[in-house]
Amino acid sequence: MRAPRGGGGGWKMAAGGGSAGRPCAAWLLIAAALTAVQVSAVEVNTPEEMFVENGTDAKLPCTFTSVEVISSAASVSWSFQPEGAATRISFFYYSNGKSYPGKDIPFKDRITWAGDLNKKDASITISNMQFRDNGTYICDVKNPPDIVVKPGEIRVRVVEKDLHAGFSILGHLEENLSDSKWGPVFETLLTIGKDTAPLVFRFLGRLKVGFQAFLIGCNSS
Repeated sequence: MRAPRGGGGGWKMAAGGGSAGRPCAAWLLIAAALTAVQVSAVEVNTPEEMFVENGTDAKLPCTFTSVEVISSAASVSWSFQPEGAATRISFFYYSNGKSYPGKDIPFKDRITWAGDLNKKDASITISNMQFRDNGTYICDVKNPPDIVVKPGEIRVRVVEKDLHAGFSILGHLEENLSDSKWGPVFETLLTIGKDTAPLVFRFLGRLKVGFQAFLIGCNSS
């Protein structure tokens, strides 16, 4: 009598071992499926800094790369962090061929979609740039399943029209000298120059106007 019970117990153990193996097999199948799914990161490219003349239109360039085909699920969102502020403001969203500008934003009704997702271009244009538009603009692109992304950031400086040429010269020098042995020294001088340049150029502009007025006075006399 004891032997059959022992045998029955043995069968129960065997059956229990089989059911315990099934969850393990299921987990192996799930792990294999997750391994087969590859999610890549969308790489967003933007310039680090831009100088824009007050009162002009500014195109904020933003391009991206993605291994996936661009689908109707792809989307672009732009946000803005004003100079000196700690928070960001979402102000533009684009998806499936439609633009959705944010409400109650500093540049409402001044934003135009200037990109083409099929060409992997997520740029926008902001018209009539003002000094209050100084700050950092963030471009975020998602193209499922490629949604792991580091947004691109552009620091925009709105300057007076007379200052734009001066900043262009500084940018050209920075590009050519940054890799030389004078790079660290130039970076320090450039940082100081960008902060003081508006005052210097404004002074030179007023000096020029005063000199022209002096010449006109001399000629009239």
